[in-house]
Parts: sequence; structure tokens; C-alpha cells
Amino acid sequence: MIDNKSPKEQTVESKLTELVDTIVAKYTDGDDLPKRLLDAMLNNAEIEAIQNYANNVSITRIGLNDHGPVHMKTVCRNAMKMLSLLHEAGIETSLEKEHAGTFADSVCGVMLAAMLHDSGMTIARKDHELYSGIVAFGLIGEVLRQVLPDDKDVMRRTVIRSLAMEGILGHMTTHPIHSLEAGLILIADGCDMTKGRARIPLEIPKQPAEGDIHKYSANSIEKVKIRHGVTQPIKIEITMKSEVGFFQVEAVLIPKIQSSPARHFIELYAGVEGEEMKKYR
Repeated sequence: MIDNKSPKEQTVESKLTELVDTIVAKYTDGDDLPKRLLDAMLNNAEIEAIQNYANNVSITRIGLNDHGPVHMKTVCRNAMKMLSLLHEAGIETSLEKEHAGTFADSVCGVMLAAMLHDSGMTIARKDHELYSGIVAFGLIGEVLRQVLPDDKDVMRRTVIRSLAMEGILGHMTTHPIHSLEAGLILIADGCDMTKGRARIPLEIPKQPAEGDIHKYSANSIEKVKIRHGVTQPIKIEITMKSEVGFFQVEAVLIPKIQSSPARHFIELYAGVEGEEMKKYR
């Protein structure tokens, strides 16, 4: 057990674990692979080190917002919420529709992608999604062999790893993606925009620089809720304290939604506290 995690990280982990436990109890027909995989990832010292150093590079060196363990685990939880809502609505994942894997396999691929999608930030911001693929590939194979060690599982490991790699490489919209699962990583990443993500970089004194709009706009976002929609399975509702938060919605989240194979299942609302919500889709 890794015991040097921040209170915020521990809280996010607890919520993520609870959600995955619920998914396994309700939706995977008794297959506990997602629970075992999540436990393996949360207790992997190298994954934790990568996430922490990615945050160091992002915040201290470059002056951007959180790209570390809290962010990656929050993205994972966001993706798990959306995956659950789609499943409850009877929407099959790409693996299910193609008879290439089970819902549990889709859950595992999405978890791996979310937990490692920003691992390339340990190297650089530009093209970090490509560096993430390099950093994550071996780790994904290692963790999958830990939870699926038998030779008979080689196809299952291959499918889950491939799905995870698509989610990682495609999370910046720079590379087209085709699976529903990878599409959820795009949107889940864009949904982590609340003020807590910008708190640390805003506390570091520095001269104005390129990228500051991400910090200041994120600092205005009060809440992001992901829940059942009215006309679509997923409703994303964003509440902000000032209009600068619309930058996060329109310049970050909406392009990710538009590039996602899951875009047809999304309702999106955003607005300033006390004012009427704007419906985007």
C-alpha cells in the first residue's frame, strides 16, 4: 500500500474505488477483473511516481494546471460514471458491439487509459499524448499480466491494452479515434475543469505567461456534474462563478466532445451561478 498520498488524492481514490465496486456488483456478471485491475494500479509504485512527476513538470516547470494523480484519477472516475450511464441506457461499448470483449474488458481499457493518459507530461507538454503512449505501453502490459497471468488470456490482454492505447493517444483530439471507450476518455478529461485543479499553480507567484487562461478560467468553475440526461443518456452540467469559465467549456470541453464517438449521447449545459443555464447540445 502506498501511504504518502495527499488527502485529496485519497478522497478521489475512495470515490473511484466505490464506483468501480458498484459497476462490478451490477454490470459485469460477476467478473471482478475491473476491481483487481484498479487495486493493482492504485498500489503500483511506478504509476504513482509517473503521476507525481507529471504534476511536477506541469505545475512547477511549465506553469500549467494539475496533470498529476488527482487529475488522472478524477478523469478515471468521470469516465466510469459515463460508462455506467451508457450501460444503464442499453448502449453497447465498441468491444461488446464487435464481440471483441465484454463490458468488463471495456471498463478495464478505459481505466488504464484514464490513469495513464497524461503520463507523457513527465517528458513535455507538446505531443505529450504520444509520449504517454511510450511511457504507458510497457506498464499496461505489466499490470495486465499481473491480473491476467495465464497464457489463455493473451487475446484478452491484447484487446484491453489496445483499447487503452487508443484512449491515451487520442485524448487531445490530435489523432482520430473510433471506439466509444476512447471517446469517453476525451470527454472525461475535458470535464476535469473545476477550480481545485487550478489552485496550486495560482498560488505560485510568476509573471503572466501563455497558458494562464487555463488556470484562471478553471478557477472560475465551481461544479461539474455528470448524471442521467433527459434526451440523451449523459448530461454534463457546469456551474461557474464568472463568465471566464466559458473558455473551459467552449475552447477545451466542446472540441473534445465534438471529436468523440460518444458525442451523440451527451447533453451539455453551462452557466454562471444564479443565471439561466446555456444549452450547448
